[in-house]
Amino acid sequence: MDYKDYYKVLGLERTAAQDEIKRTYRKLVRKFHPDVNKGAGAEDRFKEVGEAYAVLGDIEKRAAYDQLGRDWQAGQEFRPPPNWDRGFEFSGPPPGVAGSGADPSDFFESLFGRMGGRRGGGMDDSSFRQQASYRQRGEDHHAKVAIDLTDAFAGSTRTLTLRVPEMDDQGHVRMRDRTLAVKIPKGVVEGQNIRLKGQGSPGLGAAPAGDLYLEVQFNPDDVYRVSGHDLYLDLPVAPWEAALGAEIEVPTPLGAIKLKVPPNSAQGRQLRVKGRGIPSATPGDFYAVLTIALPPADTDTARKFYADMARDLAFNPRARLKTKQGA
Repeated sequence: MDYKDYYKVLGLERTAAQDEIKRTYRKLVRKFHPDVNKGAGAEDRFKEVGEAYAVLGDIEKRAAYDQLGRDWQAGQEFRPPPNWDRGFEFSGPPPGVAGSGADPSDFFESLFGRMGGRRGGGMDDSSFRQQASYRQRGEDHHAKVAIDLTDAFAGSTRTLTLRVPEMDDQGHVRMRDRTLAVKIPKGVVEGQNIRLKGQGSPGLGAAPAGDLYLEVQFNPDDVYRVSGHDLYLDLPVAPWEAALGAEIEVPTPLGAIKLKVPPNSAQGRQLRVKGRGIPSATPGDFYAVLTIALPPADTDTARKFYADMARDLAFNPRARLKTKQGA
């Protein structure tokens, strides 16, 4: 998949003001509309222009796209970096709700999924406010945020900062930081939304404000991996511990535990401790995944140890491969 330069699609500089983007979009739409232009490629160009405007005409998507686009050029092989849009606050409910029904390109979907643009048509907010009898609940907002894994075990209150785009007096997009004190519930998992009531857009006509939904993601952890409520730890063991069995101390976010390694344990064996994963009504489990760590042969004693094993043990780690070859 190639990177799409939406500014190039509209023939604009990245410094273009929002009014200029809107004027250019309207001009190109009239030029390439299938009802007006029957030329070859006009319909594809019409769709391309519409997709570019769906991003650049929305200051929230534009701000996120601009941050991503600093390191890419049109036509480059592209894969969006993980969590590239983390920390940006967007209008609308969390992703997954269908947008306008248009069929976006793979590039658009890789960035924004089916996230629609702002609501269009009808009266603007100022017209609404002029009608004292009109009431409309504020629009919901959403954002992705990252927390530490330990927050999910104990719960906490964290100060999180979101990036909120807004327009200056010249019609250019600028960023404003929005800082929130967020209560992280015990047992939260990745992909779960924390709802902050009344932290979305203001309502109209004394109607309540919308809500802000924070989609939880975990910061990378040096020790643990997470799958749902389950927790995984790669546990190094010495060859003799794996072969003879051992009782060893293993860290968990809830404190160290004693774990029995059964004799003749192989690389990759998973030792399960029930209920020591992320807390919930049914807590997740903790899995220690054995990795056999070999001592280095960097002394005469160590080299003799390996030589004695090679001589005394009837062991061929590739025996299974020979069996399959002969089958």
